[in-house]
Amino acid sequence: NLLLGCELTASTKSYTFQVDEEDDSDHILALSMVCLTDGAKDECNVVEVVGRNHENQEIAVPVANLKLSCQPLLSLDNFKLQPPVTFRLAAGSGPVHLAGWHRIMHREDASFEEDDDLSEEDGEELPPIMPAKK
Repeated sequence: NLLLGCELTASTKSYTFQVDEEDDSDHILALSMVCLTDGAKDECNVVEVVGRNHENQEIAVPVANLKLSCQPLLSLDNFKLQPPVTFRLAAGSGPVHLAGWHRIMHREDASFEEDDDLSEEDGEELPPIMPAKK
């Protein structure tokens, strides 16, 4: 797991997270928190997640509407996304900080065949289970 953080502002309204197309690993991005940071005005700040749907069309979904006086912070409980994904400040001037983590799962690491091969190579057999003594 790797930590992820970015800040959206009036001058930097979007941040795109993508992985190398040639990478054969599975990637999961989990968004855990969105919050207003120092210098934010008391205005609505809407953060959208922009991705692609099952028909490969771009789709934008609002995930947070923050206002300094009533809701400066929102926990997203590790909202999972699959890269590439763009975070966009659709309204407001921020600054809005996004925090989460990036998990990389290597496909060869997830193979159960390797685990089986390792146990056979050891050459050790497990002793039979003996009944409990009364």
